[in-house]
Amino acid sequence: MKYNKTYTLLRLIVTLQISLMLFVCQKVHAQTEPMYSQYMYNMLGVNPAYAGNREALSFNFFQRNQWNGIKGAPKTTSLSIDQSIKDGKIGWGVQVYDDRLGVEAATGINGMLSTRIQVSEKGILSGGLSFGLMNYRINLNDVQNRNNPNDPSFINTNNPSTWTPSIGMGIYYNTDRFYAGVSTPSVLKSRLASYEDFISSIDMSNAFHLFANTGYVFDVNEDLKLKPSTMIKMVSGAPIEADINLNVWLKDILGFGCSYRTGDAFVGMLELQATPNLRLGYAYDLPFNPLKYFTRGSNELMLRYEFGNNKTKIKSTRYF
Repeated sequence: MKYNKTYTLLRLIVTLQISLMLFVCQKVHAQTEPMYSQYMYNMLGVNPAYAGNREALSFNFFQRNQWNGIKGAPKTTSLSIDQSIKDGKIGWGVQVYDDRLGVEAATGINGMLSTRIQVSEKGILSGGLSFGLMNYRINLNDVQNRNNPNDPSFINTNNPSTWTPSIGMGIYYNTDRFYAGVSTPSVLKSRLASYEDFISSIDMSNAFHLFANTGYVFDVNEDLKLKPSTMIKMVSGAPIEADINLNVWLKDILGFGCSYRTGDAFVGMLELQATPNLRLGYAYDLPFNPLKYFTRGSNELMLRYEFGNNKTKIKSTRYF
C-alpha cells in the first residue's frame, strides 16, 4: 500500500513536469534545436561545415519519435542532401525539417555552404555557413480544458505563427580517422511568438546553441574497428549536456553502439551498410530520469543513400 501511494505521488509529480515541458505557461520560453541520437553519422544538422564532407551526393532521412506513450511527445522528421563540388573544395547542402512538441510546431529549411582546405596529407579543414527560414506556430485550438471544454481562451483563437530567419556557422576538421568540430545553428536571436491572453503570457524566443564534438576510429584488427566519440551541447539557460558514444564496426558492414546522454538517457544503436551506397540505422533511447516510469523510450530511424559513387570513395569517409 505504501508503495502504491509513493508511486501515485511520483506519477503526479512527473505528469506535472511533462505538462510543463509540453506547454510552458511562463513569461519566457526558449525553442531548442531538434536533436538526434545518430547525429554522428550525418552531422549536417549540427555543423554546416560538414556539407560535402562525404564527397558524394548524399541523401539522408531521419525520423524520431520521442517519449513513446506520452501524448504530445516530440516528433521530428528531417530530409537532407549535400555534395562536394569544384574538386572537393566547396560543399553545399539543403535540409528541411518538421519538429513537433505538444501544441508547438516548427517547420524549416536550411541551406549550407562550406569551403574545404587541404591542410595536411590527410587533413581537411572546413568552414561553413547556413542560412535558414523557420515557421514557428502554436495551435491553441488543440489545448483541452477538461473542466471547461468551451473555454473561450482556446476556441476560435488567433494561433501565434511567425517566420524567422537563421544564420549558423561552424568549423570542422577531419582525416580518414579523426574529426573535430565546433558550431552554432543560429547566431540570430529571434522572437518566435507572443500571446498575452492565455493564463498569463507566452513570450517565445529561440535559444542560443553551441556544439562541440570529436571522434576517432581505432583499428582493432582488419575486421573490427572502434569509434569512440563525444559531443558537448551548450544551450543558453540550460545545463551543459554531453553525449559519450562508442560504436563498433564489423567488416565495415555491421555497426552497433551505445551512448550515454548526461541527465537523460542510455542509447542503443544498430547500423547496416546494406550496399556500398545504402546505409540503414536504428536507435533506441531508454531514459533514466523520472520519465522512465511513463514512456516506452524513443525510437529513431535513419536512411542514407549516396548517388553515383564508388566503394573506395564511400569507404574513405564512411565512419563520419
